[in-house]
Amino acid sequence: MAFEKAKVLKAAEKFLSQGKIPAAIKEYRQIVDNDPDDLTALNMLGDLLARAGEKEEAVTCFTGIADHFREQGFFTKAIAMYRKIEKLKPRDPATASKLADLYANQGLVVDARAQYLVVSDAYTKAGDTKRSLEVLHKIADLDGQNTEVRLKLAEGYLKEHMQADAAKAFTEAATRMFENGEYEKALAAFSRARELRPNDRAVLKGLVSAHTALGAADDAAELLEKAIADGADDPDVAVMLAQAYIDAEDAAGAERITGLIVAEDSREYRRYAEVARLYLKLGNDNDAARVLGVITETMLAGREENDLLELVNEVLARAPEQVASLRLLSRIYWWQRDTENLRSALERLAESAETAGLDDDERYALTQLVRLAPDEPRFVERLTALGGFIDEPSEAPNPARDPSLAGVPSFESFAIISDAAPEVPHTPAAGTSVSDEFEFNSVTDERVSDASASFADLNDEIEDNQAGSKLVPDATSPGPASSLFKFDDGSEQPPAMEKRSASSVEALLRQELESVDFYITQGYSDIALDTLELLERQVGSHPEITARREQLAAGKPGVSVADTFSAGSEVVTSGSQLDAGIESTVDITLGELDGSGLAREKSPTVERSPTVVSSGIDSGLAEIFEEFRLEAEEDDSSPTEDFETHYNMATAYQEMELLDEAIREFQTAAGLASPVDGTAKYFQCCNMLGHCFVKKDMPQAAVIWFKKGLESPGRSAEEYTALQYELGSAYEHMGDLTRAEAVFTEVYGVDVGYRDIADRLHALQVRKMEKKKKKR
Repeated sequence: MAFEKAKVLKAAEKFLSQGKIPAAIKEYRQIVDNDPDDLTALNMLGDLLARAGEKEEAVTCFTGIADHFREQGFFTKAIAMYRKIEKLKPRDPATASKLADLYANQGLVVDARAQYLVVSDAYTKAGDTKRSLEVLHKIADLDGQNTEVRLKLAEGYLKEHMQADAAKAFTEAATRMFENGEYEKALAAFSRARELRPNDRAVLKGLVSAHTALGAADDAAELLEKAIADGADDPDVAVMLAQAYIDAEDAAGAERITGLIVAEDSREYRRYAEVARLYLKLGNDNDAARVLGVITETMLAGREENDLLELVNEVLARAPEQVASLRLLSRIYWWQRDTENLRSALERLAESAETAGLDDDERYALTQLVRLAPDEPRFVERLTALGGFIDEPSEAPNPARDPSLAGVPSFESFAIISDAAPEVPHTPAAGTSVSDEFEFNSVTDERVSDASASFADLNDEIEDNQAGSKLVPDATSPGPASSLFKFDDGSEQPPAMEKRSASSVEALLRQELESVDFYITQGYSDIALDTLELLERQVGSHPEITARREQLAAGKPGVSVADTFSAGSEVVTSGSQLDAGIESTVDITLGELDGSGLAREKSPTVERSPTVVSSGIDSGLAEIFEEFRLEAEEDDSSPTEDFETHYNMATAYQEMELLDEAIREFQTAAGLASPVDGTAKYFQCCNMLGHCFVKKDMPQAAVIWFKKGLESPGRSAEEYTALQYELGSAYEHMGDLTRAEAVFTEVYGVDVGYRDIADRLHALQVRKMEKKKKKR
């Protein structure tokens, strides 16, 4: 017999409407058995099983849905389903592990950390310290700037004799410390890592950098010399040593090591330039010229004559008459075929050589000058006085007679009689290809609301961006004042919103405290506490906030929101019961709420049970675990908040009927937006919060958020009309027919054909008339 799904579904819904849960479960089982891909039926079956007390089977249903969403990349929906599982199986390590990974993927650091701690506790209690440490490593990775946590993690690895992991943790902590300018701490951490991994080049490099930053480059050089003596044949070590000698201003040591480096790899010849600059810095001009002479021909062959010219001019700026540098200057101009500057350089060389009594150098310079300017009698006369032309190489000046000439190429190597360049391999200057990094930001066009559509579907504007890209303000419209967006295109970032005056802060405080009083009066203690938390983060500590916390802690009569929701009870909203209290509780002066004031709500942390340490765990390691846990729990900082992440998460919670979680996330998202930031974000949050409160049968709270949305500027007439319609519906839901009629009349006056406004308004008027007749 063929399975008739529609018939079975109709029967299940009938049993459900009659309150026959077991019979409805039986029908939904048939649907799931015959159509395993029907996630809606599977979710309904799970809900019914949970109501019937069959928690394990309900968890199985929800797990299948959650795993499906996770595998398909619907991470926010997966989180919502795992949260349903978490309510049925609190502190379950498997669920917590999946939730933690998903939270981390979404950038929700605080939530991820809370779940990872649950997993770590489970491993610790089971005596599996290695896996516990792996989880703690994940927690440390959530906040790379927390170096203290990473150091504790390293100590934990040492307790377990996991040297490689400990060394890695020490290195990561040291690197962060170095980047933060904590050089002494970085040196200590790098030293610990080197004790564990003495041959690790990254650790050695970190140690050298820390020593140098502390002004102890000589210690760095000593460390590197020892590493080479111990057999380190890595060229990078020699390079680090050469740099260490330069930082320590040990020119002789730097030249010695540079010679070894170039002997191994001739392409490293430019390192001699740094040595020359160091000699120059130390006032040793002759050695600077000598070192430059070593690389002159190689740099010329590599077409680096301009760089070489700059270096030679630096020497001549300090010693204008130095013969060795003038010889190099003449060689460069000869290479460039710059006869004008060549003649000037040769004249300077001849004069300096005459002053220094270096006849051979003077004769050679004059020989070239006579060939360049044969009509100049003074060159000929002086050259004749010195003995005439020098044509034979044997008559070339002997560098041994002038120590400053050692290493400088002989003059005949670039005499006029020979134009050929020396046979030096062409070594191009090493260049680094730098690719510019761009951040491609998508720009989402703002949509105009359709009056014919349900206003509850406003979240579609956000869900279009659920594929992972963040919303970025249009370049032509003002962006939000928060730090949510990066302006990588060079445009000027919109100025931050001005700080509130003391009077506006007081007004905001009074307004929000009225909301809190309303929540307390209605018995919604959970939402009252959440609002107080947000308010305290916004305006700081205040006696009124403390007083209301004490009032809630004292256990004043009232039903908590969580209890009301879980029990499935309904709030009675008949007119007779509401009339007495509506006037005093609903007509709240809302004012415009500055979105920058809504701070990030502290994410709910998983209740921490006392750690039960297995007898197999070292007591010192247990202490490290506890310190790590306290450190993680005390640090409630999180990276830059992401509006889309919280909004999408809230939407997923709402779809899964996890309304408390949805409200929390929508409130957080509202805190990351502003009513005056030029976007619809704050407005949308107000709308969705209103709908959530309506679903929770809390129309009074819905009215508050709908009003806040209507007070936010810059929205279209269609959007305001849609939200007014929802506000009127909320008033009607709470039994305030007078206000509902007034709001609906305003909507009707603007657009007589808007949705079913005419019928709704007529029905309200009829109800009011009947109510008046009954009173008579």
